[in-house]
Amino acid sequence: MGRLEDKIAIVTGAASGLGKACAARFASEGARVVIADVQDDAGKAMADEIGGLFVHTDVSVPEEVENMIHFTVDSCGRLDILMNNAGVDGEGGITGESSIENWRRVMSINIDGVYFGMKYALPVMVEQRSGVILNTASTVGCNAIPGLPAYTASKAGVIQLSKTAAIEYADKHIRVNAICPAVVDTPLVRALIDASPDPEAVRRGFETMNPMPGMVTADAVANAALFLVSDEAAFITAVALPIDGGYTAR
Repeated sequence: MGRLEDKIAIVTGAASGLGKACAARFASEGARVVIADVQDDAGKAMADEIGGLFVHTDVSVPEEVENMIHFTVDSCGRLDILMNNAGVDGEGGITGESSIENWRRVMSINIDGVYFGMKYALPVMVEQRSGVILNTASTVGCNAIPGLPAYTASKAGVIQLSKTAAIEYADKHIRVNAICPAVVDTPLVRALIDASPDPEAVRRGFETMNPMPGMVTADAVANAALFLVSDEAAFITAVALPIDGGYTAR
């Protein structure tokens, strides 16, 4: 307990799923967490549950992301940790048959949102001469898969943006890393499985896609995220950490 004692953290997309698990884990280790999401009711409930704060934030809108940073600093006095987690997978379809609308939507949330978060958080952290940024990428940013061109490209972009900023700000005592989970067992994924024509086959497919059997759990990702944002990872920066049971090693 207490690995993030007195730290101020923002987690975007924290009203549900992976972001919710990470926000809860950070709070359990002593951080005061700002939940940033477009889901107002769920976001406020999550903030109340962990003793944090909520700010409505559409990460694709730069003014809302800037407000998120100002709100946090005004309310808490500083910003120690930013986890850019909000994201969407978008529509399926091969590159030549996918829609421009889907491309723009996925990019606006998955890569623009990460850039905006970093753009507005980094000056605060530079002034403090400390801070940690953790961006949620994906295994598909490392090993491309067919049928999700926008999602794959956006997550590869998150990895390279993270590495670029890590190098740029290392001498300011600011660390920037990315996590790259495989398919994570979340309520959303379980709903997708249940809605499929053959739920059992889809479930088996997810549970056998990695060399290690079973799906990645939200707790496993949250524990890895906790390590990377804690002082225990003091000299770890510019890393894109797969949490995938060996998937990207094949």
